[in-house]
Amino acid sequence: MSRTSPHRQLPNTPEDTGTLSRRSLLRTAGGLTAALALGGGTAALTATAADAAPTTFTHPGMLHNAGDINRAKVRVAAGTDPWLSGWNMLTANSHSASTWTNRATATIIRGGTGENYSLLYGDIAAAYQNALRWKVGGTEANAECAAAILNAWSTTLTTVTGNADRFLAAGLYGWQFANACELMRDYDGFDLAAAQQMMVDVFYPVNNDFLTNHNGACITNYWANWDLCNTASVMAIGILTDDGGKYDQAVTYFKSGAGNGSIEHAVPYLYTDDDGYALGQWQEAGRDQGHTVMGMGQMGAICEMAWNQGDDLYGYDDSRFMKAAQYVAKYNLGNDVPFTTYTWGSGTTCASNSQTAISDSSRGQVRPVWAQIHYHYNRRVYLDDKYIAAMAASVAPEGGGGDYGSTSGGYDQLGFGTLMYAK
Repeated sequence: MSRTSPHRQLPNTPEDTGTLSRRSLLRTAGGLTAALALGGGTAALTATAADAAPTTFTHPGMLHNAGDINRAKVRVAAGTDPWLSGWNMLTANSHSASTWTNRATATIIRGGTGENYSLLYGDIAAAYQNALRWKVGGTEANAECAAAILNAWSTTLTTVTGNADRFLAAGLYGWQFANACELMRDYDGFDLAAAQQMMVDVFYPVNNDFLTNHNGACITNYWANWDLCNTASVMAIGILTDDGGKYDQAVTYFKSGAGNGSIEHAVPYLYTDDDGYALGQWQEAGRDQGHTVMGMGQMGAICEMAWNQGDDLYGYDDSRFMKAAQYVAKYNLGNDVPFTTYTWGSGTTCASNSQTAISDSSRGQVRPVWAQIHYHYNRRVYLDDKYIAAMAASVAPEGGGGDYGSTSGGYDQLGFGTLMYAK
């Protein structure tokens, strides 16, 4: 079979038998139960191309669905690797301790004078990690801690500001905060309504402003990650609040947005290497590899959240994101990849810039983004993801915020993919 064929199917999967599409299944009254039984495992249905928000949103339905959570719970209880190794990474992280005390603040500043945004990303990591420990391990103390953190921020935070970096803060911490909330939405001690209102009032306006106006700059001025994190936040807020308009806004921007975060702009050039693998040059590849790998995490989050709502953005445009991930993984494993001169306009005047070679700056940087991508393409839809698979293996087991340095880059992704995605 060709390495670039769309699917390597199992016998008697729904695609063979002509049963309901994954989107249709989730829209039926009994669809949630059926979908959860699949758990995103080896017999998972293939999502259809996104067209509109689901009639009924699936919960939990962002980075993790109920099947993911149940699988991790069962495997960890059985002491089975690699889940147990992923669990040990989680419990060893200080952010996952149930004694974490929130540092909720009314105004968060990223960029300029008075920066304090580490308070927010640190507390989000703690809320998410405590939520995972509760979901997988069943410990009430962790649930209480996660709820306390989220409740405090939901009733305290009123402003995300700073220089242009405020848009990064609103994007990155918007989708992450919403994901922690999604895990806690069925916990009695969590104030879901307060969280929903805060996300709509504080994060969404900044996200929407950036995607609409791009801070008054040339449309190509901002790197792909700026669009991606804000798109992810809009999608996550849409899911958290059951708002189909916001969800559709994110899906539409992923497919056809004017900025560098839409799929064709983020992956502008396609190739096939000497071994027959399809590759896609990433928009930030000529900048540095840290931000390039960051892009895998941001676009991966969008694709995973959409998948759990029945939309296959992973496979959109002939799996264009997979081609990009293969390209990035291959280069960061130490191999050569092709590069086409990349040109763009910057500032408010669209001043011309160009990059003529791929950057080796921060080449090989480890970020916990690969397990999710590998287990989707290799285990859900059975594609040969040679370079992604090798990269995922090289960084396993994955940790999360606090395991990859103390600066913001170590918190650009929530992590723990080995625990939550291994199949």
